[in-house]
Amino acid sequence: MTRHSIIRVLFPGLLLIAWTCSVAAPAPEVIVLDVNGAISPGTADYVVRGLKSATDAEVPAQLVVLKIDTPGGLDTSMRQIIKQIIASPVPVAAFVAPDGARAASAGTYILYASHIATMAPATNLGAATPIMIGIGGLPGSGDQPQKEDKDSGHQKNGGVNPTPGGMTAPISAMEHKQVNDAAAYIRSLAQMRGRNVEWAEQAVREAVSLTAAEALKLKVIDVVAKDVPDLLRQLDGRKVNVLGVERTLNITGARIVTMEPDWRSRLLSVIADPSIAYLLMLAGTFGIFFEFSNPGFVLPGVAGAISLLLALFAFQVLPISYAGLGLIILGIIFMAGEVFIAPGFGVLGIGGIAAFVIGSVMLIHTDIPGYGVPWSVIVPAAFASALFIFFAVGMALKARSRPVVSGREELIGDIGEVQEDFDGKEGWARVHGETWRIKSKQPMRRGQRVRVVRMDGLILDVEPEEAQMKK
Repeated sequence: MTRHSIIRVLFPGLLLIAWTCSVAAPAPEVIVLDVNGAISPGTADYVVRGLKSATDAEVPAQLVVLKIDTPGGLDTSMRQIIKQIIASPVPVAAFVAPDGARAASAGTYILYASHIATMAPATNLGAATPIMIGIGGLPGSGDQPQKEDKDSGHQKNGGVNPTPGGMTAPISAMEHKQVNDAAAYIRSLAQMRGRNVEWAEQAVREAVSLTAAEALKLKVIDVVAKDVPDLLRQLDGRKVNVLGVERTLNITGARIVTMEPDWRSRLLSVIADPSIAYLLMLAGTFGIFFEFSNPGFVLPGVAGAISLLLALFAFQVLPISYAGLGLIILGIIFMAGEVFIAPGFGVLGIGGIAAFVIGSVMLIHTDIPGYGVPWSVIVPAAFASALFIFFAVGMALKARSRPVVSGREELIGDIGEVQEDFDGKEGWARVHGETWRIKSKQPMRRGQRVRVVRMDGLILDVEPEEAQMKK
């Protein structure tokens, strides 16, 4: 067999093998998760499930890119995300983008926890001082220098927190614990990923921030990229330590898949919004209140119960003030009492509205954008609540004063018409549009009008209407 014959025989087989290999080895995938807005329970659910999906796929993704633009968020949600990043067998790259985005507060911790930290050119990160959620929260840190604690090697500020405008405020022991805990946490993340430990602690204790160029110079981040394709080009071939094992990223020609939040994450994001949770609580409370005031409507009670359960679920994942919640309930009770106890006097009603508004302000209070109930929601809600209470309770009181229109009591005193002549004790009459068995001590004529005086079982005791008029 000649050489050309051998080539003709083997060439189709080589083509088949090459085609089989191309089918068996699909292009690598890079999953993009868009973290936009405050870090909330909905955000945590979206990121955690996205990372699990990237790992559990038939062909695991080569890389997960967290595209971050956040002002911060809840500590519990942030820690859920970080735990999943640390445990992920798929490398995670935090990418602060697009231009103009930021990774403030909780976003800084997530960036430090990621295997690769990257930023777009016109972005910034930092200001990671923890803020206590609730009345009397931790004041924000300013730019004043802090003294160094010679014993611990950490910085301190002499028991005060600098605030905007140069004012100082005392720091409680609890707030000291929060700042120290946050500083230790971000230091551990920086040490684990080999990033700038000193700046990480400054971001917590002094609320400092960095631009992308400054962050790259200080080794806070690894890469500055314009967009996701540019990021992938720069990361291709980079070695990453994942769960103690060094891996080389092979993402040449990778297929970029943007994973959108599903209905569960979106629902959680909606109901966990403080304003939505607040309105759900009011709708649930008033729905049940209306049902108890006017039994039989059913729909207000069902809708109220569902709304209240959703609100309670949202409050479970939100840091709320129970004092504020108690004041809201007390305000509703006072407004209802205004109608029942002293209608028109005004003291209970005014006190109820005041308690309702104060409780609404106290319910969720934080400097994190998106995690407070704004005045634009509180004032209309207070006004609508007062109107609803006066309307619902007033309608219930009017219903109680109306005459009976059904049942046994309504028949007593009603006028009927005899259906047939009878000389005995019993006959038939038309009363209230119905035919009833009647009895009388005197004979009755057909068409004679009678009045019901009492009811004995299903027999009506009647007497002529004329006799009742004479009495």
